Amino acid sequence: MISDATIRRVIQFTKDRDWDQFHSPENLAKSISIEAGELLECFQWSSVDFKRQGAEEELADVINYCILLADKLGVDLDTIVNRKIDQNEAKYPVERAKGNSKKYTEL
Repeated sequence: MISDATIRRVIQFTKDRDWDQFHSPENLAKSISIEAGELLECFQWSSVDFKRQGAEEELADVINYCILLADKLGVDLDTIVNRKIDQNEAKYPVERAKGNSKKYTEL
C-alpha cells in the first residue's frame, strides 16, 4: 500500500524541481505508457530469469507517474480504484469468472 506520506513525497519531489510545468495530463499519460513499456522490457526474454531490481525500478516509475497524473486531474486514487473494483465486481461475478480468463461479454 502506498501511504499518504509517500504520495506527498512524490508530488513534492516534482514541485521542488519545478517540473510541474512539463506535467500536463497528456505528458503524464505518455510517460506512464513509456515506463510501462520499460517495465515490460524487463520480462522480454524470460518471465523466470528477469532482472528484479530493474522491474522494481520501472514499476516505481509507473506508479510515480500515476500518482502525479491523479494529482494533476484532482482525483483521489483510493476513490477511483475502489470505484473501478466495484464496476469489475459487477462485470465479473465470482461464480462466473473464477478461474476463467474470458472477457465479461463472453461469460
